[in-house]
Amino acid sequence: MRVLDLGGTGQAWRAAPVKPAQLVVLNQEAGELGELTGAELVVGDVCELPASLQGERFDLVYSNSVIEHVGGHAKRLAMADVVHRMGDHHWIQTPYRYFPIEPHWLFPGMQFLPAALRVRVARRWRLSWARPKSWEGVDNVLWIQLLSRTEMRHYFPESELVDEKIMFVTKSLIAAR
Repeated sequence: MRVLDLGGTGQAWRAAPVKPAQLVVLNQEAGELGELTGAELVVGDVCELPASLQGERFDLVYSNSVIEHVGGHAKRLAMADVVHRMGDHHWIQTPYRYFPIEPHWLFPGMQFLPAALRVRVARRWRLSWARPKSWEGVDNVLWIQLLSRTEMRHYFPESELVDEKIMFVTKSLIAAR
């Protein structure tokens, strides 16, 4: 299988129990793929295909928890367009907006708070992945926009929407086709 991973990392694929025959990881940051056979890292924006990938097709386009970070509706539409152009099959996962705990900060209901209050929580809450030390945390907080079921259906209208659940509560949505 030939797989395009939008926003992935070598670390995630090295830990994967099953690896594709050919893997292209498109990420805006250069990283290490390590000892992955048949893998290539392309540095670029998941919303704008680099010239080296123009005209390519993949068996599967995959993305795990990236679409909520790309920066607003226009960028999410652009990423969805890349997904649709690059392959007939995809698996696009994102945390669900209405799960009671915001997954990046591990704080209950944080996604529903005003931005200033989210920044205060992010600076003080000890369970978050990366606590900002100052008001620069505004940028960290504003880059995350969790998606609803309606938004995922809009971006991936021909996909099956799969719920990933914890104790009967949807924690993530997957657009699969």
